[in-house]
Amino acid sequence: MNKNYMKAFALFGALLSMVSCTSDMEFKDSQVSAVTQLYEPADGKSVTLQASATASTFFEWEAAKAEDSGSPLYEVVFYKEGESTPIYKVLSDKNGMMNSATITHKTLNKVAAAAGFKSGASGKVSWSIIASRGLNQAEATVKHQLNITSLEGFDEIPSSLFIMGEGAENGSAFSSPEQGVYEIFTKLEGGKSYQFCSNNKGDGTIYSLDGLKLREGGSTVAPATGIYRLVLDFNVASATIREIKSIGLFFCPNNNIMFDLPYAGNGEFSGVGVVAFKQEGWGRDERYKFLMEYADGTKQYWGTKNGTDSRPGGLAMDDPYYYIMETGNNQWDDKWKFDGDFDGGADGPHPGVKTRITVLFHGANYTHHVELAD
Repeated sequence: MNKNYMKAFALFGALLSMVSCTSDMEFKDSQVSAVTQLYEPADGKSVTLQASATASTFFEWEAAKAEDSGSPLYEVVFYKEGESTPIYKVLSDKNGMMNSATITHKTLNKVAAAAGFKSGASGKVSWSIIASRGLNQAEATVKHQLNITSLEGFDEIPSSLFIMGEGAENGSAFSSPEQGVYEIFTKLEGGKSYQFCSNNKGDGTIYSLDGLKLREGGSTVAPATGIYRLVLDFNVASATIREIKSIGLFFCPNNNIMFDLPYAGNGEFSGVGVVAFKQEGWGRDERYKFLMEYADGTKQYWGTKNGTDSRPGGLAMDDPYYYIMETGNNQWDDKWKFDGDFDGGADGPHPGVKTRITVLFHGANYTHHVELAD
């Protein structure tokens, strides 16, 4: 191959590279067609919102087409009746990839609030679709009207909340996992009354439950003595109440509860037992998390909020390593590891040593403590 041919070949390669880069740029900025048909909900459909966490409404529209034959992204956009400026946007299913969206009633209630509907009132909004590909967008050529009856909620939501009364752990504070939602793990006394207050003195705004509806004023009587998880959603004036049967230390290698953590008060569960690491061919297995069982027989794992695959190495108990959250039904995922000091197995380095474990369901971050027992 002569030198001139080699130079020409190199130049041709460079031109191909430039074309490829240009093609990449065109791919990112590809034109996208506007959606021209909306399927569900039908134009003028009425939806009465439900407070259930699983309640939702299905939206569907024709697929847009992208110039580069790629997949467009979609947003469902909502407007006040007769206006053209969006008041709320929701990505379609699968992070915007689908030409459909399953939108929860809780989200639709936020749409109603953005449109100026009062709690429990009915009104009209319109919805449409924005399709996009790269930097380019195309708004649908059609809109559908949606009649929404909003959820009952509170116009003024307390900035803090406490449980009060002879039937409760008087003065215990709720946590607030999200705006307008309060949660507490607490003991209730059967046949005795309790209520909720916006301050811990008992002279603030009082709230109570009417079944699973949250209302202002009044009081509530616990049906039976037990440990309960109460979630109050002031956005939709509803409550979820679940009785807790038990929570225990779940030892991953054995796939079972190693010992229970009885309720200790103020949203804390604490227990003492021997943690016997499991001897494997590669070393001693020390992985753990927690398993909660409700009175109705359902179970919930609690694992690490901040993923880790290492021992804490003596970290302070307030370190985020110990933060907990609800996790999936899985033996191994979202676990922590014990430091070697807590290995009390008969074949381990500290035979019979006892460990105290405390799970704390209160404060800004739920967490747990691990310490040697006295």
